[in-house]
Amino acid sequence: MEFKGHETVMKSELIESLLNNESDEIDPVYFDLTLGGGGHSLELLKRSPTSRLVSVDQDQDALDNASDFFKENGVSDRVLLVKSNFANFSHIIKMSEEFIGKRKIAGFMADIGVSSHQFDEEKRGFSFRFDGPLDMRMNYSGDESETAADVVNNYSKEELVDIFKKYGEEKLSSKIAQNICDARIESQIKTTKELENIIFHSYPKKWRFGRTHPATRVFQALRIYVNKELEVLEEMIPLAIDKLCSGGRLAIITFHSLEDRIVKHRFRDFDKEKQVKLLKRKPFLPSEEEIKVNPRSRSAKLRVVTKL
Repeated sequence: MEFKGHETVMKSELIESLLNNESDEIDPVYFDLTLGGGGHSLELLKRSPTSRLVSVDQDQDALDNASDFFKENGVSDRVLLVKSNFANFSHIIKMSEEFIGKRKIAGFMADIGVSSHQFDEEKRGFSFRFDGPLDMRMNYSGDESETAADVVNNYSKEELVDIFKKYGEEKLSSKIAQNICDARIESQIKTTKELENIIFHSYPKKWRFGRTHPATRVFQALRIYVNKELEVLEEMIPLAIDKLCSGGRLAIITFHSLEDRIVKHRFRDFDKEKQVKLLKRKPFLPSEEEIKVNPRSRSAKLRVVTKL
């Protein structure tokens, strides 16, 4: 599948937050836990010429693109590409042991969200802007994992309501879930446009054409649920902090309140326990210039902690 590209969000802010604490005493190794289009990874390697980097992604498209991308930029000898989800954190560390050698882990970074490529590839089913299969799996090659279509067609109304409320904060969850259950009696809901149409007509006419499309929150909820994004994020934070060297940093970019709430609370908990220090109390935000160039960045928040 062709990789369509990705706009790297808050590139300078993220990399500067990691490298500003770099020590001359060690040749550091960093982990990019969400490789995506490779923009953050490449920027770090350019700014830190003595460092090595482990770049992780469960999306084979991203890994294939990154391999060529790093070769073109002359940095492939300093990168280890790992196909995995950071849910498998211990496995990622184990696979990287030989590559890391005696170097200390100076930083982890994660950009929690769907890449532009995934949104823009209709076959992935992340966006209702295209008519594609209702998939939404970031690791779409894993046949054993549930798709969004599996959830929509097989879960009870009560289970769907819970997903839409918990992961999408959708106020019309009950009505949307009921309409989904009614529609699937006639035929399976297989495409993004079929689901979008059901959600759209679940809304009163006067609410259908607001600033946010009616299907936005349900699609978000299904994506988060299918990929277990919140659970994985919460489990990753303490594991990453534990592996950091003293003075090392963990930097995470989030794109909506559910993710940011987890990062904010976990970071503050570890700060209170004197295991880390918050780089700043409030998150870093994208500049007005970046938002103009890349509107998708407008909801991004970057939080950073330093290991004590």
